[in-house]
Amino acid sequence: MSTIEHMVDKPIDLRSDTVTQPTDAMRCAMMEAPLGDDVWGDDPTVNKLQEKCAALFGKEDACFVPSGTMANQTAIRAHTQPGDEIILHGESHIVRYEAGGAAALSGCSFAIAKGARGFFTAEDVQKLYRPTDFHFGRSRLVSLENTHNRGGGSIWPLKQVTSVCKTAHKLGLKTHLDGARIWHAIVASGIDAATWATPFDTISACFSKGLGCPAGSVVVGDTETIHEVRRFRKMFGGTMRQSGILAGAAIYAIDNHLERLQIDHTHAKQLAEGLNSIDGVVCDANMTDTNLVFFDIDKRLGDGSSLCRKLGDNGVLAEALDMQRIRFVTHLNVSQEEIDRAIQITTDTCNHATS
Repeated sequence: MSTIEHMVDKPIDLRSDTVTQPTDAMRCAMMEAPLGDDVWGDDPTVNKLQEKCAALFGKEDACFVPSGTMANQTAIRAHTQPGDEIILHGESHIVRYEAGGAAALSGCSFAIAKGARGFFTAEDVQKLYRPTDFHFGRSRLVSLENTHNRGGGSIWPLKQVTSVCKTAHKLGLKTHLDGARIWHAIVASGIDAATWATPFDTISACFSKGLGCPAGSVVVGDTETIHEVRRFRKMFGGTMRQSGILAGAAIYAIDNHLERLQIDHTHAKQLAEGLNSIDGVVCDANMTDTNLVFFDIDKRLGDGSSLCRKLGDNGVLAEALDMQRIRFVTHLNVSQEEIDRAIQITTDTCNHATS
């Protein structure tokens, strides 16, 4: 029987892992968090979170900020001067989804690396590095993204991360990790946070992607760099007052929601396998490392945006990232039953589109 004919009131929201709602226990942790004024540096819960994250990633200090974009942008500003150039993948979040912030806020341009799944190599860094010459912008920073969103939630090989960062440091460059979903890489790979963080001067990590928090990210690094991050957080309007209410959610998430990410990874594999069985859909479960599921659709099914509208009408919310490419994202608010139902709805919707 077609699922399209038997809709339910509540849609299955697979647009992103940012759509999650705090659990009841997280809400309690938020309400019970001791508060102060973080602009004065005396919010005890923010301080506890920053100390916890610095220790977790094996760095000296950390700074809590409102969003993943601000985490990346304050780190970029702390490492660079106007006119500098950042070496990074062309499909990275910093390039695609941060509103030109590196140019507007730090005066930086990009040297674009290419490579499958969002990865690039030490040789790419060598080729893109600008030699010292007054004609050129100065190469200053190399940035990686792990997991890589548009790479399909892909996890960088640790050996390749180490090689890229080693080459960058030999060239006198700083290194930054956009680790918005580093939590997924930690759980899926079994490699701890400090090991992932070792090659980098700064790391950003997001609490509202995957871990279920309403807001908040962190930047970790050495004391001097994080001092600069705090300065630019203020400059960019990111200092908050009783932000311990958000930090309390993040502490709860690290303690209670980290290991459960494996459930999301299992759900993503199931989704990928189910989607790949649909006529006109190509989805490689072997390329589904974590909780992001990307699939390509035949033009017989229309374009990505039109199919997403049809899916939404039938009870599944999703995002089209390219003309023929769609993304589903699993998260803590999606159950096994909803995964099964999402596969059936997508099957019925695609079959109806070609009938």
